[in-house]
Amino acid sequence: MRSFALALPILLAAAPLAAQSISFNGWTEQRFSLFAQVDYGFSGSRLSVSSDDAASMTYRQLPAGSWGATSASWSWAVSESVPATDLTRKGGDDRNLSLYFVFLPQAEAERIGEGGSIRSLLNNEQARVLVYVWGGAHGRGDVLSSPYLGPRGKTIVRRPSGTGSFSENVDLAGDYARAFGGSAGALVGLAVSADSDDTNSTIRGEISGLSIN
Repeated sequence: MRSFALALPILLAAAPLAAQSISFNGWTEQRFSLFAQVDYGFSGSRLSVSSDDAASMTYRQLPAGSWGATSASWSWAVSESVPATDLTRKGGDDRNLSLYFVFLPQAEAERIGEGGSIRSLLNNEQARVLVYVWGGAHGRGDVLSSPYLGPRGKTIVRRPSGTGSFSENVDLAGDYARAFGGSAGALVGLAVSADSDDTNSTIRGEISGLSIN
């Protein structure tokens, strides 16, 4: 019995993470400008986005119980789209929707704990960020260098610029290995951004059913 008790934490750590539905209630907005903001509608499993010549981000940190996630799925829809842009060009890279997955080494995640801003996470030199994007003039599956995050971030194109409604399933562990090499650390944060300020255009869209496991 004692040997089983000692082995139990190891067994639990090795067990796959059960699928976790992510609620958008309680997310925090990070504005990029005082005068232009994206309107977000937070409603449980659904996040609506309305942007008129604006850009901003909304985010949440994840508890330790979610750090081991290796895959994700969601649905998203866009009824009004920004034009196609070059997503590698800083200041000219408008996109409809971006979904960020922020990773840190386990020890760093434990040191930081919960709390802090998305800016502090994204500016952490040990952070690695996968950014799944609907937008741009690129092909589905293209992996691009981030003009903002440098070697710490990679943009993965899921949909080129345009409208429609789609469901996505992504292999976070596999995409991380291809983007950065090695194994992903702890998944410590999620963020969503919309960006239409460079092209003075409009976005109407939503993300729903976000789940990690």
